[in-house]
Amino acid sequence: MRLLVARCQVDYTGRLSAHLPMATRLLIWKADGSVLVHADGGSYKPLNWMTPPCTVVEGATEWTVTSKKTGDQLKISIEEVFHDSSHELGIDPGLQKDGVEAHLQELLAADTAPLGKGWSLVRREYPTAIGPVDLMCRDSDGKHVAVEIKRRGEIDGVEQLTRYLELLNRDPLLAPVDGVFAAQAIKPQARVLAEDRGIRCVVLDYDDLRGAIDESQPRLF
Repeated sequence: MRLLVARCQVDYTGRLSAHLPMATRLLIWKADGSVLVHADGGSYKPLNWMTPPCTVVEGATEWTVTSKKTGDQLKISIEEVFHDSSHELGIDPGLQKDGVEAHLQELLAADTAPLGKGWSLVRREYPTAIGPVDLMCRDSDGKHVAVEIKRRGEIDGVEQLTRYLELLNRDPLLAPVDGVFAAQAIKPQARVLAEDRGIRCVVLDYDDLRGAIDESQPRLF
């Protein structure tokens, strides 16, 4: 991973256009090829980014990051560098799910019906080079579907699933692989991003999955 603190200007062109005027920011260039632009605020979310697969052309005063999939470009014009370092982080063991997420995964692995009629489970924690996919399934047509499960569905979860899909679809034995983003609640921004990327969203009812609700009792919805 390379970390660069620099005074820079950032321009994104492609399906959307965005401009960040000259200011001091943190640039992160990860080993998987992704590039993220952070400010000293705004919590964990980058101001702009490019996900792999992409190419990075580094000039003396400008980085040009181009998506191999869409052709979108992220141009970072650097005026002054305050810090530049690289670090080998090694293989990450992956995110340890909390009790609710782990239980949701277990319940859906046991019964994939809430995800789709006629679906079957291929494997839980399906391995990829950047971490395991929660569930790998087959739909009723036999097509592979990668499922990412969250308690709260936010944009970072959609980004995570997008990275998995980009890798999985390079495997001719699996491709084409569709994606499903499943959560107890999905934020509107995350749903818009997921649907824009062809990822289907599924809202999960934890109590229904556990069979805790007495279906003989009347319900409003």
